[in-house]
Amino acid sequence: MITAPADERDRFDRLRLWRSDTIGPVTFRDALAEHGTAAAALDALADKRRRTAPRADIEREIDTLHRLGGFHLFRGDPGYPAGLAQLDDAPPVLTARGRRDLLDRPPVAIVGARNASAGGMRLAREFAADLGRAGFVIVSGLARGIDTAAHNGALATGTIAAIAGGIDVIYPPENEALQRRLGEDGLILAEMPPGTPTQPNLFPRRNRIISGVSLGVLVVEAALKSGSLITARLAADQGREVFAVPGSPLDARAQGCNDLLRRGAILTERADDVLAVLAPQVAPVAAPRPPGAPAPAAADIDDSRRALAGLLSPVPMPVDDLIRLSGLDPAVVQAILVDWDLTGAIERHPGGRVSRGASGTL
Repeated sequence: MITAPADERDRFDRLRLWRSDTIGPVTFRDALAEHGTAAAALDALADKRRRTAPRADIEREIDTLHRLGGFHLFRGDPGYPAGLAQLDDAPPVLTARGRRDLLDRPPVAIVGARNASAGGMRLAREFAADLGRAGFVIVSGLARGIDTAAHNGALATGTIAAIAGGIDVIYPPENEALQRRLGEDGLILAEMPPGTPTQPNLFPRRNRIISGVSLGVLVVEAALKSGSLITARLAADQGREVFAVPGSPLDARAQGCNDLLRRGAILTERADDVLAVLAPQVAPVAAPRPPGAPAPAAADIDDSRRALAGLLSPVPMPVDDLIRLSGLDPAVVQAILVDWDLTGAIERHPGGRVSRGASGTL
């Protein structure tokens, strides 16, 4: 278990140790456990004539990150992603830029093919928007195709991008405007220092961050050999939920998702399929709000249930109408509906509509 850095000097030493040659997440953890402090671990490396990161390089990284408006997240810090911190191979230090508060919300990842179909991209946007309105923050990898669609769908509610290179390196080039906006209205996470070029060997490392940060990973489209399936396999190994959208066996972009389904992934056709699994795992979360806006007062859950029950009838009605007419936070409405769905108190209908169920009590 890695504790928070003791002070600014300890933060500097930990960053220097992490940037030293031959130091990975596990060796970093073991070095701290053996020597007690990062400073002592650095001294031990020097005694063994192993190269340590020059102090000037670390000073330059800190200065560059400050000029970019970014910050470091150290494993052990309260703001470090909680799910990622549980993994043995979690990066000891992340560089970040954007809204720290997005890390306080339950995260779900949406990934998929770079050469996505128009239908797949539409689905990714809709999933992201619906899950965002339900209070989840959307995590993806800022790649072409499905990743881009997912980020765009969640811009209004909150989205996090984990990228392979430095947070100041634009990749892919056509996502320059999106990446700059995420650095202000969203959040960008990177394992590598600023200025690191995006290289193919860095994507698997990026993928473990996407899955590690998240409660679950939804794959919308993916070929049988793709980075998205690597992310899904990492998610399964990390104990995360894996969701997959089924597709035509004639489309190579659906073969990866169909294979995930054969291996036990959760068949997903709408956001409610994700919410039914993940919403019970988290406490009701506040509806997304703009930075600086006052937090809404917490509603009494019994009053909220009564308000929704009074609006429901045997006639199906859109969930959006329930949210609008009740005046409740979308996250609260979704959490209650998931609970009622599990007990049979409501029935789901096409088009995101619900009605009173044949069994169960509201």
